[in-house]
Amino acid sequence: MTTAHKTRNTQRLRTLAAITFTVLAWASAFIGVRWVGQHYTAGPLAFGRLAVGTLALGATLAATRRWTPPTRREWQLITLCGITWFGLYNLALNEAERHVDAGTAAMLVNLGPVLIALFAGVLLHEGFPRWLVIGATIAFTGVVLIGVPSARDSHHDAIGVALLLVAAVTYAIGVLAQKPTLRRLSALQVTWLACTIGTLTCLPWAPAFARQLTDAPAGATLGLVYLGLVPTALAFGTWAYALARTDAGRLGITTYVVPPLTVLGGWIALDETPAGLALIGGAVCLLGVGLSRRR
Repeated sequence: MTTAHKTRNTQRLRTLAAITFTVLAWASAFIGVRWVGQHYTAGPLAFGRLAVGTLALGATLAATRRWTPPTRREWQLITLCGITWFGLYNLALNEAERHVDAGTAAMLVNLGPVLIALFAGVLLHEGFPRWLVIGATIAFTGVVLIGVPSARDSHHDAIGVALLLVAAVTYAIGVLAQKPTLRRLSALQVTWLACTIGTLTCLPWAPAFARQLTDAPAGATLGLVYLGLVPTALAFGTWAYALARTDAGRLGITTYVVPPLTVLGGWIALDETPAGLALIGGAVCLLGVGLSRRR
């Protein structure tokens, strides 16, 4: 085996590890938001989570002492990513999960990868590989199967569904804006800048966060810190690392693993029991993701 071949294999393993961690962390985020949201309302929760993530990412970036000045175009894209994916997405998701269960939220938000795959094929010139289209179709079918029993049995309302659609759209916009910046800037730098901008977007809720911080139980606050450190600082960083080395459409489809994991986690942690059809949908999601990554 040549040195170049070994290097490629090592790179693939690192990218796979980054994707795996991101998926697991984001699945836990839906459950965490559902639980922490019992004590923090949507805006303060978004501000607190992003503030923790910003501080953690900033400390890591300072320790590396690596900084590449962004161009004007890169600043525009990072700002768009920060406002949409970090700011508006979190606000919409937090409020939506006050109306819907974690599994349904994960299902509806994962309309985002379909938008990413479609628009990346056009805007980022990634095209539409056959297996990507096949895998996306199968994985989306699995998501629908998960959502059918959730939609029938849960007490969600039109507001929750509408907010989750907003979250899906802002998720897709954020990924498409982020991808070009990673060609020259490091994943850590882009993630910190976007997270900082997201925190500033949620700054109007800082006073409410301070008030709720004094009233919330310690467990809820620790949950908020977890959301800031793991699904935000670490997982958005590993996502950016993988995105810099993978097509946006193909990587987006990988997140279809999140809904079945969220359903399982919600069952264990929140006693939101999944129906048999949801379990079948989870298996279909995994099959679709596997096929989408064929070349």
